[in-house]
Amino acid sequence: MHWAERIAAEIIRSKPDKEEYVCAAGISPSGSVHIGNFRDVATSYFVVKALRRMGRKARLLFSWDEFDRFRKVPANVADTDGEFERHIGRPYVDIPDPFGGCHENYARHFEAEFMEAMDQFGIETDYRYQAEMYRSGKYVDQILLALAKRLEIFDILEGFKTQDAAEGEREAYYPVSIFCPECGHDSTKITALSSDCNLAEYECKCGHKGSFDFTADFNCKLVWKVDWPMRWMYEGVDFEPGGKDHASPGGSYQNGRLISERIFHYPAPVFQGYEFIGIRGVAGKMSGSSGLSLTPGTLLQIYQPEIILWLYSKTEPSKAFDFCFDEGILQQYYEFDKQYALFKEGAAQELNASIIEYSLIDGREIETAPMSLLVQMGSVVDFNVPMLELIFEKIGTPYKYGQFKDRLSRARYWLEYCAPESANRLNARRNWAYYNTLDEGAKRETALLCDYIRKGGYSLEELQSELYAIPRKVYGENPPNLKQIQGAFFTHIYQLLIGKAKGPRLYLFLYAIEAERYAGLLDFSSPPAGDELRSQAEEEAEEKAGAKEEARPAVEYGAPDPAEPWKDEIGMDAFNAVDLRVCKVLKCAEIRKSHNCYKITVDDGLGQRVIVSSIKKYYAPEDLIGRKIIVAVNLKPARIAGVTSEGMLLAATNGACGCQVVFADDCIPEGTAVR
Repeated sequence: MHWAERIAAEIIRSKPDKEEYVCAAGISPSGSVHIGNFRDVATSYFVVKALRRMGRKARLLFSWDEFDRFRKVPANVADTDGEFERHIGRPYVDIPDPFGGCHENYARHFEAEFMEAMDQFGIETDYRYQAEMYRSGKYVDQILLALAKRLEIFDILEGFKTQDAAEGEREAYYPVSIFCPECGHDSTKITALSSDCNLAEYECKCGHKGSFDFTADFNCKLVWKVDWPMRWMYEGVDFEPGGKDHASPGGSYQNGRLISERIFHYPAPVFQGYEFIGIRGVAGKMSGSSGLSLTPGTLLQIYQPEIILWLYSKTEPSKAFDFCFDEGILQQYYEFDKQYALFKEGAAQELNASIIEYSLIDGREIETAPMSLLVQMGSVVDFNVPMLELIFEKIGTPYKYGQFKDRLSRARYWLEYCAPESANRLNARRNWAYYNTLDEGAKRETALLCDYIRKGGYSLEELQSELYAIPRKVYGENPPNLKQIQGAFFTHIYQLLIGKAKGPRLYLFLYAIEAERYAGLLDFSSPPAGDELRSQAEEEAEEKAGAKEEARPAVEYGAPDPAEPWKDEIGMDAFNAVDLRVCKVLKCAEIRKSHNCYKITVDDGLGQRVIVSSIKKYYAPEDLIGRKIIVAVNLKPARIAGVTSEGMLLAATNGACGCQVVFADDCIPEGTAVR
């Protein structure tokens, strides 16, 4: 049974007589919606499909939490406006579009970006825009109820905390934030509330003071742990997933379940926690500095939408999986094609058939021209369609453009932005430098193959046989190390043709490409031409220069610096103002034109952030990646070497040791505070 069907069965058992089931998902448009957030949508989407397969009516309710407060400036936004922090504390819908004003506000920009990708998945969605819901007064009764039961809500939330509340904290608790009409921020504090909970007195940090009528003024919002269960009741939600942080003991769902049942008298929906999504091999040109963010739209540049859905469909929500920007993506395409072929033949096992069925999109036909073949052959002919059609015909798989069109652009994009090192391009000239390293036997093999190719008139099968026969012609029919000799022969030919130790299946490669395009690269019967000699010398000089540049100079240390006098005493408030967290180094990259700085991407326990540090002289990237460091995470972002740095790592500096990073033990979880 598919995992979505197990959840659907549980929903039906909980409310067997309901006419239409509501499966919810929600995302805050705080920036470009990451592919990990898409699991929220995909999980509910599959449960909706499962309910419908069971003969029940169901719909997917998607909430844009655009009335949430703006908390942090994303790096790509900071690059457009260095003072965007002034909007922190305002609702997303009240912030201008940071990218030229193409959309009416910040929220609409990122919502449009996500919904454009959603359309490609064929997911029918009932959208809710929370700013509109709140400001139209639709939640006024629920807000008044929450205010009337504010002390009960406080007691529920307090029951999940490990420390007792401070004196007076309970009486001062209000589960609603008022947005100030003067500054637009949520930096207000309610100072008094009428007995009927309709009127409040408040003051804002900006100095504004005023009265607020909850029955007529709607520019306010319930706090998250009350807002979520309130919407379950209002919308009649029967199922909603959430990240593993929400699913943890004492997490948002456990809080929300009690508030839903005790305050709003609505049974909490069936809940499914899900694991976060991993990324493998973001390489080549696809990096944070390139401006390519890992959104569903970015994924669709390299994955067909059905394969994205298939990866979510075949993986239980409680288990993690990776989207691959390295060569792992080719294996994923291969596995999908294999399962899809069995499905089309009616030979798939029941579970695998369900996995495929949940991944299909109405109105789309799937063609399974091998992605690996498009990548391997496409780069050789610069993705020329007629030449690719000719190649496919010659090797016995006569795919036409209509059959590989959907994948061709994705193959090209993957090669260009993710794995440029995987492209197979014929060398521009004979590789004399490599050829001169070969022994006489290997040179004889090369000459035999060149003669055979130029003679022509062979079939694919004959070419394959000849490739295995040539080493025997040179080294004897049955040498003791025949497999090693044949492997070395293939390596030599790859190096002479494409400058790499391996490539596409050699017999297909040689048969598919027109012989006149590469035969000359195997012909060393004439001496090197002048341009070949110059190019070879230039390339060797460039390699030497590159090696010299990459060599890390030895650091010279001196005598210890004298200890500095103590700084002025501070109190605990000043010390605690610096938020020190244990972070894990995920990536470390050089910054163009910077001699001293690295761009370091870390996991801070709540997400990822970039810090810039001038430690290049003392550490190689591999010395840092995977290690735990300590970062001041609440340091105001600053532009360093052209990169926005969102914190500062802790290091000790002394003439006797240079700059030494303070590492934390691997057993300490990311996000742990240092006190």
